[in-house]
Amino acid sequence: MDNVDPRERLSSLPDGLPKRTLGYEALAWAAKYLRHPNGIRAGMAWQFTREQARFVLWFYSVDEDGRWLYHHAARRLAKGSGKSPFAAVMALIELLAPVRFARFDKDVPGGVVGKPVSMPWVQIAAVSLDQTENTMRMVRAMASPANAPKLHEDYQLDVGKTQIFVQPEGKLEVITSSAATAEGAEATFVVGDELEHWTPSNGGVELHSTLLDNLSKSGSRMLETLNAWKPGISSAGEATFDDWVLQETGRSKNESKILYDARQAPHGTDLSDADSLRAGLEWVYGDCPWADIDAIMTRIWSPSARVDDSKRKYLNWPVASSDSWADPQDWAQMARPDIVVDPGEDIVMFFDGSLSNDHTALVGCRIEDGHVFTIGVWAPRAAHPDDKPMVDVQAVDDRVDFAFATWNVVAFFADVREWESFTKVAWPERYRDRLELWATSRGAQQPEPIAWDMRGKDFQFTTAAELAEAEIMQHSFTHDGNPLLTEHVLNARRHEGRYGITVRKESRKSSKKIDACVCMIGARMVWRLVREQNGRSKKKQRTGKAFFI
Repeated sequence: MDNVDPRERLSSLPDGLPKRTLGYEALAWAAKYLRHPNGIRAGMAWQFTREQARFVLWFYSVDEDGRWLYHHAARRLAKGSGKSPFAAVMALIELLAPVRFARFDKDVPGGVVGKPVSMPWVQIAAVSLDQTENTMRMVRAMASPANAPKLHEDYQLDVGKTQIFVQPEGKLEVITSSAATAEGAEATFVVGDELEHWTPSNGGVELHSTLLDNLSKSGSRMLETLNAWKPGISSAGEATFDDWVLQETGRSKNESKILYDARQAPHGTDLSDADSLRAGLEWVYGDCPWADIDAIMTRIWSPSARVDDSKRKYLNWPVASSDSWADPQDWAQMARPDIVVDPGEDIVMFFDGSLSNDHTALVGCRIEDGHVFTIGVWAPRAAHPDDKPMVDVQAVDDRVDFAFATWNVVAFFADVREWESFTKVAWPERYRDRLELWATSRGAQQPEPIAWDMRGKDFQFTTAAELAEAEIMQHSFTHDGNPLLTEHVLNARRHEGRYGITVRKESRKSSKKIDACVCMIGARMVWRLVREQNGRSKKKQRTGKAFFI
């Protein structure tokens, strides 16, 4: 698994070009039949930009058996990047072009010959008619007799406001009905428009699920278009991104994949600095020769423009929801996956365990500089389909033993719940003599080398959460960029408790876990405790035995 979080990639398309693809058929067909209806190339033969063409080639890539490499695709690009014209061209390609596998031929570009889709049924879908209008308007313009005479010479088209029919038995249509109405449709291709707005409250999530179910019956596919979403509103666009992250971090069982095309500004882009903002926008719109960077900067700096909206629309950043505990851009800027915590270095660790409901995590923090690194995160797994998912206890125990064998663990705090036999018995028996700082002081009524029961530590943990939140805002430490740690940190929501602001899941039953985030906060807390204690103490010689300060 790649240790760099895919969320941090500034461009997400695969590198290079595919070995086998029907994409050249699509590119050639569009250039032959379509014209740009407006803009700087109005009236000229359709020409994809470099990155659009790369997307087409990857979207139509096939394996050695002629099957799609990608079963689903999404293009999350900044406002004004040409998503609607591109989607319109793709809809017409799917309606008319030879983009289904016919045979291999090593002498043609891409090595594959295509054939037209049999009985094509193309849908442009959204949760409201207004959301489909930009794309459908482009479809009508490109398919009009005046703009595409060759198209009408070679194909029998009937172009209407919300539908296009082609003989025999082919159609392109707008769909904005409820998910129940869409159930069972045998679409061969769907454009999902503006998925950042498809939410549970407007029926968009259910519609999304229904459309994907319909497509899966025939092996057909969806292309999603969207701007960056507002995290926390459970949009279909965010769900697709989450699925792609699971894929890119090796946690998806699918052999066929999601093709994700996102181009976002560098994480350090400063909206208040002209040079920084211009550089960020020039990167985001680098494939859009029609983009007016000066006009975009003027809009961003308009007194009426909201900063979070500008970040989403023009920098293509999913901006933290109002109750998010950490801003994604702050966290991304702190990532240093190149940092290695060498064997023998002094570290502290924090453990938060669950046997079946939540994840179990172990996070370390280097004493020298406070660098946070992920030692392990475990999800409950079922050995057999009928079994209850459980965390692999032996794997966790082995990882703890590995940590003590690899680094000099100065302090190790572990939540007690569900792991009492380890935190109070097994681990103290093994490691107590190596710990310089105990979870509960030796002078306490019930001293504990490792057990740190969070059920009675609300005040201390809340203080630690507030300090960690401030440190993230100030970029006061670095972390390893581990995808699971990042996922849990960004899942965390601010919660006002009895003693101040702490972290919680978005809801009690939410599947979005935060256990590694809890461990990160705990590790930073233990790091501060060790530093404070050592700062007040005289330098001590290591004797190989525990000392308590």
